[in-house]
Amino acid sequence: MDTVSLPEAAAAIEEAWSPRLLAELNGQHVKLARMEGPFDWHAHPDADELFLVVEGAISIEFRNGVVDLAEHDLYVVEAGVEHRPVAEAPATVLLFEPAGTRNTGDRVTEKTTDLDRN
Repeated sequence: MDTVSLPEAAAAIEEAWSPRLLAELNGQHVKLARMEGPFDWHAHPDADELFLVVEGAISIEFRNGVVDLAEHDLYVVEAGVEHRPVAEAPATVLLFEPAGTRNTGDRVTEKTTDLDRN
């Protein structure tokens, strides 16, 4: 595997909510996404999802509350929990989840992307 520069990878992402695959390990994908504005409500029925804020800040909204994440914070959304990431200003976030996990989880929306593209 080649070394991955997070700043270079982030600079190459032009579109918000379009994750890029950076690495694979043990059946997991490590993805980088630029987030801006609200995402769609969704859940991943069979997969936990880890958010690690590289730059900026995001909130993860739940039907019964919200978790605010600052730069360098991480949080795991447990499988089956409906959530919606929101970035009031542009943010860069690493995502760790099982390979093949759809970004919009149990829903298909205009923000659904092919998660395996580089």
